[in-house]
Amino acid sequence: MYDCHGDVDRVPELLARVEREDDAGAWDELGYRLVLERDVVFPASFAALPRLVRLASRSARARGLAGAILRCAAGGHGCDDLLAGCADAIAEFRELLDQHLRSRPGDYFTTFLSLLAAEEQYHWSAVLGDFSDDFYQVTCPHCAVEVTIAIGDHGRYSAIRDWHLGDVDRRGLRPASPESLSGIGRRMHETALRDGEAVLADGIAHLFGHAECPCCASVFSIADEYASAHRPVM
Repeated sequence: MYDCHGDVDRVPELLARVEREDDAGAWDELGYRLVLERDVVFPASFAALPRLVRLASRSARARGLAGAILRCAAGGHGCDDLLAGCADAIAEFRELLDQHLRSRPGDYFTTFLSLLAAEEQYHWSAVLGDFSDDFYQVTCPHCAVEVTIAIGDHGRYSAIRDWHLGDVDRRGLRPASPESLSGIGRRMHETALRDGEAVLADGIAHLFGHAECPCCASVFSIADEYASAHRPVM
């Protein structure tokens, strides 16, 4: 089970150290051996996952590292058999992450993304923003023009992006009502509302709502068009 640097014995030694005590140096080394900077994971990453999950209830470092590994699970890592063998640990991790979210922690958004990955919602785990300054590029399904979707402090609109003039011909978005949401959109929205994350919940309602194309005036589902264009290759 080689790690990101090709070693086969270093990760087990480091795991044993952090299991004995909260060793900051060992945690740092585990981080760069199990997840590369460009979100690449290796066999040792998934082999270490069950042990990290066992530590996650009492260690923020373990919880964060396990979440980072899962958020890379949609990539071309060639470790699908190892990932499948972690099913029980991932189920346990889902429950732990959900309970952590209920406590409204400082790392809420990162934990929210990790929970999406633990639920195999890898696309939204990879692309969802916190709606402070989010822009999503989609293609109008009717006229094929590229449309910019803004959801954040700058507004909630669809527009045509002009690199000299900025976002022009803006049209207000049409957020989904809570009753109309379904699937992962409903799950995300309900979780954010439950935990008092009003900005996140409002952003999700807009993301899973509809936009008007500034070019042809047709109306389309933002989330559907964005997901179909950016879903990771499994």
